[in-house]
Amino acid sequence: MIASDQKQLLADVESFCQEIRPHEELCYVEHRFNDRVVPVARKYNLLGMPVPVEYGGRGANTVTYARALARIGREGTGVRTFFSGHTSIGEYPILTWGNEEQKRRYLPAACRGEKVLAFGLTEPEAGSNPLEMQTTYERRGDYYVLNGVKYLISNGGIADAAIGFAYPKGGGRISAFIVDRGEGFVSEDLTAKMGMPSANTAMFELRDCKVPVANLLGKEGEGFRIAMGTLVSGRLSVAAGCLGVIEDCLNEVLVYAKERNQHGKPIAKHQLIQEHIAGIEMARVASDALIERAAAAKDASNAAPADAELRAQADLLAAQAKMFAASAAWEAADRAVQVFGGRGWSTLYRVGRHLMDVRVCRIYEGTEEILKLKVAAALLGKEYEAYK
Repeated sequence: MIASDQKQLLADVESFCQEIRPHEELCYVEHRFNDRVVPVARKYNLLGMPVPVEYGGRGANTVTYARALARIGREGTGVRTFFSGHTSIGEYPILTWGNEEQKRRYLPAACRGEKVLAFGLTEPEAGSNPLEMQTTYERRGDYYVLNGVKYLISNGGIADAAIGFAYPKGGGRISAFIVDRGEGFVSEDLTAKMGMPSANTAMFELRDCKVPVANLLGKEGEGFRIAMGTLVSGRLSVAAGCLGVIEDCLNEVLVYAKERNQHGKPIAKHQLIQEHIAGIEMARVASDALIERAAAAKDASNAAPADAELRAQADLLAAQAKMFAASAAWEAADRAVQVFGGRGWSTLYRVGRHLMDVRVCRIYEGTEEILKLKVAAALLGKEYEAYK
């Protein structure tokens, strides 16, 4: 049974999706940022779906939040990526590792849309191995001073604050910070990308950027643990969005195959077209089942944060769900384009846009290859990990 407040949240998500679609359609074909996502999401109070009500959110559990992201994913990976960046990996680390003052200062404002958040882990030379990051910090009185570049950051050009990670200058372990946009925080939008033209992707440079000591997230040296824990939430959000892509591709091909006639009959009657439709449906049901299981495991882990076994189970299932759903969505979009034929090879049609956009889901929040190693190591044992 879904509680009434969770049902209302999903109803609000549906209203948001219906209202944002025409804006997203236009922004996509014009290759420009969709600046209506935040105000429309604010209208339906969707900018802090899993954040507790006491901090201004809707208090959704992980299962409900995943369903919401799946519905948003049908509108496009770019739209869903905003929510992943702002909520799943922006608000989440503050909620999980932030102190009470940090939660009160950032979460209500983020839920109201007054502060857009981002997650700054990836660097030009540090992708699959964040331990190779080059950003540094040093303490100077009441401030930390950060220097470095973060790359391919969702919401990076529109964020008012970012979760940033850096090594202490001179050596040591990574720490995490809440970095406000201001002097020393310079961003540049990255527009030369294969898909998601309506979403903001950017790089930002920290040039002697002053971060108050009060903005240290967790304790010094806990940054890597915070980053890896946050990626569990991020991977689930990507998986859920990919499910939405599969669902939309299925809806589009079912309608198109019945309307399009070739060789004297609707192409829906052609056996090889039916093979594509069946393949998309199997991708949908399998992804749905994996994501539901992973979300339930995350809820169980959230309820018992000290339980290492539940935490490890949630981590593994999120990796499995993300790895499978991202690949399944890519295949589903490819099948859908094939059903549409020449029309599918166009951004005027939704399936063509999904094919371009969803490809990145096999890369960000953990590449397909890294996640395969993670799954294999879970079966073989830690002593067989490919990377130590």
